[in-house]
Amino acid sequence: MHPDPAAASGLSCQLDDYLCRWPLEAEAVAQFRRLLQDPANPYLRQRLAGHFTGSAWVVSADGRRTLLTHHRKLDRWLQPGGHADGDADLARVALREAEEETGVAGLRLQDGTIFDLDRHWIPARREVPGHWHHDVRYVVRAGADERFTVSAESHDLAWREIADIAADAASDDSMRRMAAKWLARTDRARPVT
Repeated sequence: MHPDPAAASGLSCQLDDYLCRWPLEAEAVAQFRRLLQDPANPYLRQRLAGHFTGSAWVVSADGRRTLLTHHRKLDRWLQPGGHADGDADLARVALREAEEETGVAGLRLQDGTIFDLDRHWIPARREVPGHWHHDVRYVVRAGADERFTVSAESHDLAWREIADIAADAASDDSMRRMAAKWLARTDRARPVT
């Protein structure tokens, strides 16, 4: 039995909504549903067959820039995010990770709907074997104060123009996809209230 049936139902509804908005991503949604329906707890990092993670597409108040972290372990520029560690509210996980990894004051969830899904392989590192992350991503908005603090998990942080990421062929597919999705939104310039 799923460790939190109400949370599983909530995530299932969010996946339904996501599929309505992004019907061409049906295979990704199916992969996330399979993990959600697995009887082993999919919110624990110890589940090495794959587990859920939560990430934040952190957007500036004006909607033009995103805050990226140069991830220390993966040595790549990515959105902030991390393990659920048992928390089945992945929007809360995304916000918590954004706060911890950036130190930006006043971060808020845009609307709590899934912004993007990405299943990616994490290579083996020391005693942890390689495994799949099923990353559920949410939009998190910054307020007027965009000052950040580089945490121990990062080499650096930087605000980058979203349009530049979308146009940069050298950006990874996932980053370009999120940038394109953001640029297609009609509410991107609207700050969170």
